[in-house]
Amino acid sequence: MAATLRIQSDWSRALSRDEGEAWLSCRSPGKPTLYGSVTRRGLRSDGVPDIAASEGFLVGEVTKKSILISCPHENVSTKFLAPYTSFCRIHQKSITCLDISSGGGLGVSTSTDGTMKIWQAANGEIRRLLEGHVYDVNCCRFFPSGLVVLSGGMDAQLKIWSAEDASCVVTFKGHKGGILDTAIVDRGRNVLSCSRDGTARLWDCGKSACLGVIADCGSPVNGIAVGTADNSLNLGTPEKPPSEREVGTEGKILLLAREDKKLQGVGLQSRQPVFLFVGSDAFNCCTFLSSTYILAGTQDGNIYQLDVRNTNAPIQVIHRSGAPVLSLLPYRDGFIASQGN
Repeated sequence: MAATLRIQSDWSRALSRDEGEAWLSCRSPGKPTLYGSVTRRGLRSDGVPDIAASEGFLVGEVTKKSILISCPHENVSTKFLAPYTSFCRIHQKSITCLDISSGGGLGVSTSTDGTMKIWQAANGEIRRLLEGHVYDVNCCRFFPSGLVVLSGGMDAQLKIWSAEDASCVVTFKGHKGGILDTAIVDRGRNVLSCSRDGTARLWDCGKSACLGVIADCGSPVNGIAVGTADNSLNLGTPEKPPSEREVGTEGKILLLAREDKKLQGVGLQSRQPVFLFVGSDAFNCCTFLSSTYILAGTQDGNIYQLDVRNTNAPIQVIHRSGAPVLSLLPYRDGFIASQGN
């Protein structure tokens, strides 16, 4: 397992003033954690901060928005990026989920303060407060149009909202436990949800109805993702003809990140199991890199890359720290992962 180099979360603010200081730590499994600091000594002639590190750490390239720090003893280096913008007034407590509209103009987020809000992505100005769930809201996402929001809460309800006037236009009921994640099929005539009750369900937005239970796992399903399957993959055959209300489910595979340490693939239209992979701990999240390659993250910090055509063994297992992997997002030729540290 690789060593992990960290810097305090508000380092860019700490180093924005002369003689500002930020704390460092380098942790390698099985070894004592190394602690240190970086200090700003002023500005260089080119306007870039002059940064020095304490013993055991080295400062590499420094720009106005990034700093490269290494720990030679553990042979590890990390580039830390400062945020371009920080919005501090949208929520009062931790943000649990967020999404940005397809056009990039709006954001939606949920928080442990019990609120769900829509805001301007450019300046953080709050546009709408979405109220209607009982208890916490766990997940939120924009439809492809960017004008509608899908949310799921601990009240076991799935809701669709207008981003324009904050009205709740549809409420889906059927789950017996809190909803933990959602997915949208194609343009959004059908949506998916997963729950603490162990099921994943397909819903018809036009009729406000459940089209079926895609999987019943007997264990909470923490995350889902839907994608187009590789042509060579056998997705199974439906036991009965699919409803005419199902739009875009053919050729799709649904990934289920399960609490019982299993990552499951199910044919979305057929409801038939495609694969079952057992990991090291509860799976929290999953995503598609392509029609062939998928990623899934566990509670003990592992990120598994798998080939859906053969899931007997992972292509690779990435372990940067033992902190839970909370979300995964494809990005360019790689991906972004968030962890609980």
